[in-house]
Formats: sequence, structure tokens, C-alpha cells
Amino acid sequence: MLSKEEQRQKNTEFWEGFKKFMRKNQSANGKRMNWLSYKTEVKDVYVRLEANNRGCALHFDIQPKDDAVREIIWEQMTELKVVLEQEMPTEAIWNERFFNDANKEISRISWRSDSFNYFSEDDIRPIYFFLKEHLIGFDRFYQEYKEILISLVQ
Repeated sequence: MLSKEEQRQKNTEFWEGFKKFMRKNQSANGKRMNWLSYKTEVKDVYVRLEANNRGCALHFDIQPKDDAVREIIWEQMTELKVVLEQEMPTEAIWNERFFNDANKEISRISWRSDSFNYFSEDDIRPIYFFLKEHLIGFDRFYQEYKEILISLVQ
């Protein structure tokens, strides 16, 4: 088991490595992208990346404070489900009611693989490729349809 400092160092090395791995990939809109901090331009809607000893995932979290706003965004995403899933290499897990680490109810769409362990050096590159493939697919979808989501919350 790693100490807190060793865990922090492992996380820093892993995500810095991923940032370098993604450096040459532009967004579908042709702009440079900070893939670790994906800007959705929609308040309280986030793209989150996860990697740990149980796998890796890309999450699209919808968590406005107003449940009615969350429901509207969720409904729009379900209407775009077919288009979104055509861009993605794997099927999504759709959770309209998901409780995050802070025990707050949010809506979450996830793409995950339980096949990897980020503590295994042999799994680092496959995790990077999984996250890259899903981020780029998600970005193609999001750049095309984000204006719909932005207009819903304005």
C-alpha cells in the first residue's frame, strides 16, 4: 500500500504522462485542448477522467443545484443518445440518479473499463489509449451539439 505522498506522486506522474500523451490531439473544433480540464461551457456540467486499481473511466456529470435543470439536460442527452453512442467506441452506462463521492445526487453518463489497474506499469499505455479514444469520440459529439446544452441553461 502506498503512503499518501507516494499516492500523490503516482497520480501526478500518471496525469502528467497522459497530458503529454494527448498534447498533439486537437479538439474537433480545431483548437488546442486541455484534455484534463475539458471545458463544457455549461455551468455544473463536467467531463471527469478516472483511473485507479479497479479500471478507468470517462464520466459526463450533470450536477446543477436545481434538479429541474438537471432533468432538462438529462432529457436532452437521452434524446441525443443514438448520436452520442455512434461516436463512442464502447457503450455508455446511463445513470439518471447517481450519488457522487460527496453523496450528492447527480446524473452521470460513463464509459468505463474494469480491465486495467493503473498501479500496473503494463496497463498505463492501454489506459491512456482507452481515455484518448473516448475523449476524442466524446469531443466530436460535444463540439457538434454543445450549443443545444448551452441554450438550455441560459
